[in-house]
Amino acid sequence: MSDEGESQPAHATSEPGGERRTVSDPAALKALAHPLRLKILRHLAVSGPATSTTLAAALGENTGTLSYHLRRLESGGFIEDVPERPNSRERWWRAVRGLDVRRPAQDEMTDGEQAVAGALDRLRLDEDIELARRFTEGQGESEGWMRGSRSLSHLTKDEVTAFHDAYLDLLTRFARGPEDAPPDARPVLLRWFALPAER
Repeated sequence: MSDEGESQPAHATSEPGGERRTVSDPAALKALAHPLRLKILRHLAVSGPATSTTLAAALGENTGTLSYHLRRLESGGFIEDVPERPNSRERWWRAVRGLDVRRPAQDEMTDGEQAVAGALDRLRLDEDIELARRFTEGQGESEGWMRGSRSLSHLTKDEVTAFHDAYLDLLTRFARGPEDAPPDARPVLLRWFALPAER
């Protein structure tokens, strides 16, 4: 999720050396514009595969509600069955790997699709503001786990795009799910954005 400046490796990571798949269909992106679905994706990314029962317990929801939202995420192409557990009594879900979620250009979306994109942006903004607060308050005690950088440069629009693509390549290089992580790894939230400075 690159979503014009936000990528999705936190929710769906690339297989090492795997092919990146792009999701830009507005109907698929609509599946993300719900707070519970974002929580489901975050839980799967942080904790690994889960059933509707384990997700319901972790997120404080009932299994019927979870099953509905899992089906929406599956139809959007964001989650899939875990093939290693085909004989389980319950369906196990994991985040789809190799996703690069990009929103269509603003002028290619209908008014309704732009409204959905705006709702998703507001959900993410609330989370990002909370993350910035945690970063500010917790950096001193993070033992090096919290890192950040701020900068200013003079770039053309093509160079901003090139920087963004290089960032996505870097995310892909370091992308790893909980099942593939070494014992001393922790889930780490990563963000970047660029905007023109006011003169």
